[in-house]
Amino acid sequence: MTSQALSVLGGLDDHSPPAIAGAIARAIRVGELVEGDRLPTVREVAALLGVSPATVSSAWQALQRNGSVVTRGRAGTFVAVPPRGWLSPRVRHLRGDEPTDLRLDLSRGTPDPDLLPAIGPSLGRVSARAATEGYQESPVLPQLREQLERVWPFPAETITIVDGATDGVARALEQVVGYGDRVAVESPGFPPVFDLVEALGAQVVPVELDQDGMTPASLRAAVAEEPVAVVLQPRAQNPTGTSLTPQRAAELAKVLAAAPHRPVVIEDDHSGPVSGRPQVSLGRYLPDRVVHVRSYSKSHGPDLRIAALGGPADLVEPIIARRMLGPGWTSRMVQTILHDLLTAAQPMEEVAEAGRQYFGRQRDLVARLAELGLELPVPDGINLWVPVRDERAALVHLAAADIRAAPGSPFFPGGDGDPHVRLTTGLVRTEELEHVATALVAAARATG
Repeated sequence: MTSQALSVLGGLDDHSPPAIAGAIARAIRVGELVEGDRLPTVREVAALLGVSPATVSSAWQALQRNGSVVTRGRAGTFVAVPPRGWLSPRVRHLRGDEPTDLRLDLSRGTPDPDLLPAIGPSLGRVSARAATEGYQESPVLPQLREQLERVWPFPAETITIVDGATDGVARALEQVVGYGDRVAVESPGFPPVFDLVEALGAQVVPVELDQDGMTPASLRAAVAEEPVAVVLQPRAQNPTGTSLTPQRAAELAKVLAAAPHRPVVIEDDHSGPVSGRPQVSLGRYLPDRVVHVRSYSKSHGPDLRIAALGGPADLVEPIIARRMLGPGWTSRMVQTILHDLLTAAQPMEEVAEAGRQYFGRQRDLVARLAELGLELPVPDGINLWVPVRDERAALVHLAAADIRAAPGSPFFPGGDGDPHVRLTTGLVRTEELEHVATALVAAARATG
């Protein structure tokens, strides 16, 4: 209903991108524009308002970022399906609007189900009844804590269990971040972290990456803005697949040690045991202000919803105390399963084999891409970060090849980084490699 949209915009006094986007968003909220209505073209709006096409394009991009509209290439821009309120705009955008029934869905960032260890034997060793000794007992099984202490990347005063890596990062942020504070995060980085920071009323300070992780120069510039926390992924960084080298970790720690306001470091080691790189942590150099979170979703299964969180007592114990006022503890039955999976020979070998499989799949795909003229580094973990000429055109091209990918823009705090797509190539098996490589090279070169 382009005429209705033009009518909405015709009465505007302010012709800035925020005003144009705001007028369309209000029309959608009150029902003047409804799902499926086609918006006028950029040039039509520019001619109506007497502004440049770039001004209108900025407004349309803002509407797309917050999930109000979707762009379908040459078909035009349309009012989007009303969003589910429990998904943030970044996460909705991450899912994209390509068909959901494509043969290969490489957009989700989830592990290959066939490479997860079998939990049947571990389940058999769990108590037949969901009993517990008391509501005020330690939230961590002693035997699991002992196992975690043996493999932790630095001596942690306190280790606890939380419900996944994002839960751990969220609870750590809640302890140190107040309204109006700043938090330094990787750019590109994990979209839910941006959402968490903004939900706390804080400001994201982006830190650039290279092949070894956060760059010292960019972190130094971010630290000058006095962030209260720095959030980073030490291994298999999502989306880029980079991992910190020991030398880079030492360099970053040196930058942070010189900061007089002493920001807290929150490390999200989300790939854990299936990462192809040795564990590394800034806690080796700054043990009094590093909270390290290790997830077992990629290695042992997302539905276990379990991660370990460890660091200095003055940071971790308030997290435990706050959880005691809510969920109390992560199921001790699930903790028993995790302990068994971390210590029994068969699941340990299955997880090691999964790590080998992911590395092999990444290596083989990157090698084939290089043969086809697309040079990329071999990433750690299960994702591949691919620069493209036109993000939207690349996604459409991949969809035409029956492949769903994630757009790159949600991985930048402002949604405005260089165009990329992210593919969960850890799911690409040998028989699918040639098809994915060929489609990906063509998509990287596609333009809209």
